[in-house]
Amino acid sequence: MFDLNHWQQRVARQTFIQTALIDGQPVGSIDGATFDAINPATQQLLARVAACGEEEVNLAVRSARRAFNTGVWRRMSAGERKKILIKLSALLMTHREELALLDSLNMGKPVMDAYNVDVPGAAHVFAWYGEALDKVYDQVAPTGHNSLATITREALGVIAAVVPWNFPLDMAAWKLAPALAAGNSVVLKPAEQSPFSALRLAQLALEAGIPEGVLNVVPGLGESAGKALGLHPDVDCLVFTGSTQVGKYFMQYSAQSNLKQVWLECGGKSPNLVFADCQDLDLAAEKAAFGIFFNQGEVCSANSRLYVERSIHDEFMDRLISKARAWMPGDPLNPNSAAGAIVDSEQTARIMSAIGHARDNGAKLLCGGEQLVFNGSSNFIQPTIFGDVTQDMNICRDEVFGPVLAVSAFDSEEEAVSLANNSIYGLAASVWSDDFNRAHRVARALNVGTVSVNTVDALDVTVPFGGGKQSGFGRDLSLHSFDKYMQLKTTWFQLR
Repeated sequence: MFDLNHWQQRVARQTFIQTALIDGQPVGSIDGATFDAINPATQQLLARVAACGEEEVNLAVRSARRAFNTGVWRRMSAGERKKILIKLSALLMTHREELALLDSLNMGKPVMDAYNVDVPGAAHVFAWYGEALDKVYDQVAPTGHNSLATITREALGVIAAVVPWNFPLDMAAWKLAPALAAGNSVVLKPAEQSPFSALRLAQLALEAGIPEGVLNVVPGLGESAGKALGLHPDVDCLVFTGSTQVGKYFMQYSAQSNLKQVWLECGGKSPNLVFADCQDLDLAAEKAAFGIFFNQGEVCSANSRLYVERSIHDEFMDRLISKARAWMPGDPLNPNSAAGAIVDSEQTARIMSAIGHARDNGAKLLCGGEQLVFNGSSNFIQPTIFGDVTQDMNICRDEVFGPVLAVSAFDSEEEAVSLANNSIYGLAASVWSDDFNRAHRVARALNVGTVSVNTVDALDVTVPFGGGKQSGFGRDLSLHSFDKYMQLKTTWFQLR
């Protein structure tokens, strides 16, 4: 059904939204500024998109505040909000091909990954929070007989959501669905590398029945639109997924402005521990490859550090290197491509620099390490594995955000845990062991937000996603995500 020709024909007739969407209307940048949206797989210009800055952000926040104050969305019954979010979910699936293509063209991921994983995942998140919002109950406190104290959840107000380019539609859904379900108004800033699916999502939200002004999208550069949201005195809460450095900026912006809540989901350097008592080394090798090479390694929770017990190290590495060959990149529009292009030439250069430093520092290149060229673009990098990696090497410490794996051997469970926890990040980890007791011990000892046992990067809308240390402290997904978008109010009635 979906061959290369099918997607090429769709590209030929695909249009791109080039303006912000504020108060339900398309809005260009007031000063006429734009930025180029480039297809990293071809280096061709897709569109020149309005580069929003402080003035456009002010318009969007005013629109969001006006919608919140009128109560057009937050005072709507839970049942009505639920119907609209479920309709939006259905619209995402109706426009599944278009949304998948937009994300593929924008950031280089295989279009079939976007079609099979990203769009259905985003649709499911909107449907799940739509179904959940009328099942969140308030509380009555156990006071004395002559008083009544209620504890109620209320929408915060105006939420700013700043999302990354690696999963443009999914990350928008992770923020928007619970924020909107809770009754807030939102100003969304997509990454400048990937604005199109967010802008199309906002159009579909209006079609689903979300009132004008409740969801506004301001494309623009981080140092202008992102900073303006961070400093804005009328934003009640800012949620962010992206780099640790930018997350620190948003913390500073909050302190410099109105002490808005800031919820961060930042970088990672997730360890993957394979013990000799793992009975299915082939599966472990397959998942280890998936854990670092899926989405070109551009995943915050990617299992980018691999620790293998020394007694099985050589055998396991033979299996892993064989599995890595299945992740060679190719044209993202070709359904046979397991991986696609790196998001842009700057990120490609950063990844190649990290590979060069690893070589210079004495790590042993076991496979990959080279750029490839497709359709005139060199933003393609082979799946790359380094062995003999020590803890002091940059390749072990720093987030590369690309298809690069650092491998080390360990001799004991204590050493494995120590190596895994020796990081400034604490987002996720994986453990491979068929010893029930060891699996529990190690999982408890790992200082991360999610431990996947005998799999990698386990993820579902029903469980929270997030970490600790310099990976941030926010939690996306699950009912716990509502905590970011609601505030508690105590109302005390003294009876007489």
